[in-house]
Amino acid sequence: MNTTSKGGLVDSSANSGSHLATPALQRDTTDKWWHLAFGSLMAVSLTLFTLWSLNYVDQSAHTLVLIATVLLGLFMAFNIGGNDVANSFGTSVGAGTLTIKQALLIAAVFEVSGAVIAGGSVTDTVRSGIVDLGAIDLDPMQFVYIMMAALLGAAIWLLVATKMGWPVSTTHSIIGGIVGAALTIGFTTGTGGMDMVQWNKIGQIAISWVLSPLLGGLFAWVLFGFIKKYILGYNEKVDAAMLEIKKHQEEERAAHTPHDGFQRITDLQQDAYSNAMLRKKKFKLKKLDPEAPESEYYRQVHKLDVKAKRADSHRALEVYVPILAAFGAALIAAMLLFKGLDNLELGISTMGNIMIMVMVAAIAWVSVSVFARSLQKQELSRATFTIFAWLQVFTAAAFAFSHGANDIANAIGPFVAILDVLKAGAIGDEAVVPMPALVTFGIALIVGLWFVGRNVIATVGHGLTKMHPSSGFAAELAAAGVVMAASVLGLPVSSTHILIGAVLGVGIVNRSANWKLMRPIALAWIITLPISAAIGSVGVLAISAIF
Repeated sequence: MNTTSKGGLVDSSANSGSHLATPALQRDTTDKWWHLAFGSLMAVSLTLFTLWSLNYVDQSAHTLVLIATVLLGLFMAFNIGGNDVANSFGTSVGAGTLTIKQALLIAAVFEVSGAVIAGGSVTDTVRSGIVDLGAIDLDPMQFVYIMMAALLGAAIWLLVATKMGWPVSTTHSIIGGIVGAALTIGFTTGTGGMDMVQWNKIGQIAISWVLSPLLGGLFAWVLFGFIKKYILGYNEKVDAAMLEIKKHQEEERAAHTPHDGFQRITDLQQDAYSNAMLRKKKFKLKKLDPEAPESEYYRQVHKLDVKAKRADSHRALEVYVPILAAFGAALIAAMLLFKGLDNLELGISTMGNIMIMVMVAAIAWVSVSVFARSLQKQELSRATFTIFAWLQVFTAAAFAFSHGANDIANAIGPFVAILDVLKAGAIGDEAVVPMPALVTFGIALIVGLWFVGRNVIATVGHGLTKMHPSSGFAAELAAAGVVMAASVLGLPVSSTHILIGAVLGVGIVNRSANWKLMRPIALAWIITLPISAAIGSVGVLAISAIF
């Protein structure tokens, strides 16, 4: 973790500044070796996974289709990593909590773990359920072409959006690809039309463009408003008081520093002054009687030291941060239980889930309380940076795990649907997700984050507003809370849009939100589905002609 303080007690996002690349995003001379390592990893994974897939399907008649499907599936996962995973880690990198390489390592562990542990053993063959493919008298290979085109349409649009630095919904992208490809097959074969699409779900997607950022922004505005008022604001007051005390200490020291005037005082006064200075050094003042009449200097310095202790500089960190940590831990636990681990079907009762959340919150409160007290000797600004940086690391890791468990299905769902058709020769309602597929697609996520994720990280991390660990933590925690609540209530939201709204909520508190940059992002959200649909439509015609 990058623990270098940004300096100052006020959240650094309070300054709008320019939105140039931060040092954490700039490439260094060692990047070529990272490029080589990740390029080699992807090449080896692609080769081994292709060989495994050929053996798994065991259908020589469709070898080229299978190889193309492997390429398209991993291309989609690559772009999910560059856009969605980059979006998740943008606040951590932008705040200076993590470097891009540290974010990459955390993503490698938790994204892949989420995919492998909680990615689910089966998946719906049509991830979105937004198109009624049963309305078409589909040949199994036509179904394969629809899914291939959907992967192509979604992946190409994600790559374009990623290059532009626009965080968009990968779920909306794959839905658009499926809609476009399915409608094209329906119209060209004369077996389906516009009634194939469940337009009420399209309406829900449109609602999410407004509801998701609104909820994320509102929660972040409240949460970071609390942090700024009761923690950062308190720190500012303490800092001002300590500066005033230091100023008086320096003035007192300067007034009693030996100089020519020292020679003009009596020998008795010189002895008293020297003895007081010696005692101060030996006993550090706190063991001396403040009423001892040895010197005016001693009495004044003692008063200033008492005043400094009464300032209780780390009080806000020791009182409020553990409460925030407990609240955040409960939210993160809820998000993992209701969303991240949902695919495992653990069968835990509602009371069991509540007990787990309470236990996690209690552990977090005790741990952070002890940690906050251990930072008493650190400078206040550095202590603030350190404690929020660690909190942000934990929220980012939890987000990565949940993301790996859920959003990887946007790539692996259509892929395993194709795999199942090629293997069985028929369209099923569900398809088994083989472990090699989860691991390989997880690797593709990380490789995509490394090669193309910097632009989205820059947008989320400092383009929309400047970030500090405290504001980054607030944005991530707010997003986690809204994602969890929406999952429980069944609200039509997008985790990508929620996080962007949360970042803007922080910017509103600091009066530094970059609304100019938000305009093209909002437009990208609106056109994600139709553009993916258009590419999917053209793609399915091309794929049908080729194969």
